[in-house]
Amino acid sequence: MDRTYAASPVKTMEETAMKVSDRPEVSHSRVTEPAVPVACGRHYLYAVVEASEPRWYPSIGIEGNEVYTITEGRMAAVVSGLASPKIRPQRAHLAAHQAVLKCLMADTTPLPMAFGTIAASPDAIRRILVHNRHALEEQFRRVAGKVEMGLRVAWDVPNIFEYFVNTHAELRLARDRLVGVRHEFTQEEKIELGRMFDRLLNDDREDHTRKVQRVLDPVCVEFKANQCRNEREVMNVVCLVRRDAQEEFSAGVFAAAKLFDNNFAFDYSGPWAPHNFVELELDLEL
Repeated sequence: MDRTYAASPVKTMEETAMKVSDRPEVSHSRVTEPAVPVACGRHYLYAVVEASEPRWYPSIGIEGNEVYTITEGRMAAVVSGLASPKIRPQRAHLAAHQAVLKCLMADTTPLPMAFGTIAASPDAIRRILVHNRHALEEQFRRVAGKVEMGLRVAWDVPNIFEYFVNTHAELRLARDRLVGVRHEFTQEEKIELGRMFDRLLNDDREDHTRKVQRVLDPVCVEFKANQCRNEREVMNVVCLVRRDAQEEFSAGVFAAAKLFDNNFAFDYSGPWAPHNFVELELDLEL
């Protein structure tokens, strides 16, 4: 499948992400018998899954530790033992965290924990599962059989302000009035011009996001727009998509890209664990 249109470049995020050679090799096979012995003390939490039988994922965790489950009823926390009181967000640790989630996604939909989630002991993890059982069940109902897909769109222009000056008569007239009087703006004039630019920027973002959402709505169970990270970013959206609808999502991205000219670049990614669609506030001090 072509991933680039001359009018509007479309790329997958994997093309600009970590090189394959930098990622740990991950086996998607798991071992359920015999279960690895549960370590004492602190545990790092990767996710919660629906499982009543023990699972073991050898040597794929942070610092190369064994990853296994601590079960309570039909729920299981996917964990590894941890000697340190906290984990730094180093590249290797982040890659290991994502590798575990990717492994889990081979045959289930995990409820991913935020990076750096640590519990004091195995007993504390069991209490967390018991105390939050109803909330966890509700989240599983929401995301079961689905994956998260991401889409970022950016203005692919040399100078974003000049682009808006050239495409918005209101901003161009305001800038030209000031330039016609003198070539240096006062601080107050700069602030006023900046406010106009910000308003137009946000108005365009909302319009463009609605345009893309109309195209993707038929294949998205849920659609969420996250905050843009910089001026050039048009939108940063995530979609909850059925596992069997990933190709339809990709086709939708290409269809949406055709509505824009070559001043816009589309990058999409996935499938991911549903980070943006899991809403849990777990008390780790239980």
